Amino acid sequence: MAAAASPPRKLPVVPLAVGIFAVLAIVGGLVYLNRPNSSSRSSELASPEARAYVSHLRLSDVKMQAAENFLNQRVVEIQGNIRNDGPRPLQSVDIYCLFYSINGREIHRERVPIVGGKGRPLQPNETRPFRLPFDALPDGWNQAVPHMVIAQITFAQ
Repeated sequence: MAAAASPPRKLPVVPLAVGIFAVLAIVGGLVYLNRPNSSSRSSELASPEARAYVSHLRLSDVKMQAAENFLNQRVVEIQGNIRNDGPRPLQSVDIYCLFYSINGREIHRERVPIVGGKGRPLQPNETRPFRLPFDALPDGWNQAVPHMVIAQITFAQ
């Protein structure tokens, strides 16, 4: 007696469709999150008054060092001084730190406060030290001091 041929197996359609949808949703989400967002950047631009004042700010003694934190993660720290050579006190100053790859392309941008909003204002002719820790820099970073650009200035009242 001949063995009965077993019917061909059908792939489970619903789990397969859910899996494909999940993969597409993840890929779409990653593309969406990694796209440049022109509307948020334009709203973060410094005012014309602040842009004119940038020439009165000086960064000096900028140096970089790396250390490990208590979780054995590498933390890169940028230290230096900021000086207000202008006539107005500043409540806060934010900068963009731009990190580049070995081929010169920007691979990471982080906006950080260099003068805090809750402390006392940075007075005219005052120099103040700053410390900027970074613990999530990409692997392709060229290990050079980042390019620092003033992002925003808030004047004290």
